[in-house]
Amino acid sequence: MNGLKIFGGSSSQALAQKICRYLNLELGRANVSRFPDGETLVKLEDDVRGRDCFLVQSTCPPVNDNLLELLIFMDSLRRASARRITAVIPYFGYARQDRKAVGRTPITAKLVANMITAAGANRVLTMDLHADQIQGFFDIPLDHLTAVPVIVRYFKELNLNNFVTVSPDVGNMKTANAYSSRLGGDFAVLNKRRKTSDSIEMLNLIGEVDGRDVLIFDDMIATAGTICAAADFLRARGARTITIAATHPVFAGPAVQRMQNSQINRICVTDTIPLNSAAEQNLNQLTVLSIAELMGEAIRRIHRNESVSALFDSSDSSRNATA
Repeated sequence: MNGLKIFGGSSSQALAQKICRYLNLELGRANVSRFPDGETLVKLEDDVRGRDCFLVQSTCPPVNDNLLELLIFMDSLRRASARRITAVIPYFGYARQDRKAVGRTPITAKLVANMITAAGANRVLTMDLHADQIQGFFDIPLDHLTAVPVIVRYFKELNLNNFVTVSPDVGNMKTANAYSSRLGGDFAVLNKRRKTSDSIEMLNLIGEVDGRDVLIFDDMIATAGTICAAADFLRARGARTITIAATHPVFAGPAVQRMQNSQINRICVTDTIPLNSAAEQNLNQLTVLSIAELMGEAIRRIHRNESVSALFDSSDSSRNATA
């Protein structure tokens, strides 16, 4: 692992520390400060000349601050003569703006991809993008991991019986099916209609949930409108328990209050994003799983120029990934 250096941005310090513990490395030293007018300054405290540098920084809320810090941090590494810079972005913000749904709107996911490349990234490592096509927005290599094996291992340890995997909407069927195929059991799909930007109406259920434990999987929980509406709808149709699992705990706006007052029995997320204080204090049904070992193993393989996609075939399910 000679020549490898890992840094953590402000949004992912704890995760970067866990990755370094897994790899038996010291976290790179850097000082991130703010000028009185709000401008960001990054000062590297370690020599990175000729080094293979990995910067761990999720672009989670506050999205714009964390994104700009990521760009400035990479510029510091580039100007300090790092040999290669890999932007490790466990949660990629602006991923939902991946197309022009209506006229006169931006494709911000592509804009952010261009900014990351221009700032000096030679490679990107990310997890569970909201839309797979964002991989094609980058003109540099991108490794796309998934938290599916980490979450599946947790659910297998629960030894659940008589459960059914439910997709909260038609667009999420691919994600839900990835879990269902690994866990077994039956599969069901909900059909929803968005009444307003903050209001969801569930219309139909394809499948059977009466008297069964329901598992709902998604890539992120943002405002929790969809999953809470799904939980209410499924409970009214006889579901015994409701469990929600997602990779990214965005928990924006009314999400925590909605989940706190919902029919949800268990919530499982990963540490791609640090929990906000409201979630830590009020969500007693919340379990957080770590993706540090998965990220760490991917970083090790990238540094050694080994296959990252080979992790998918590993017998150790905690290290599985797709690239």
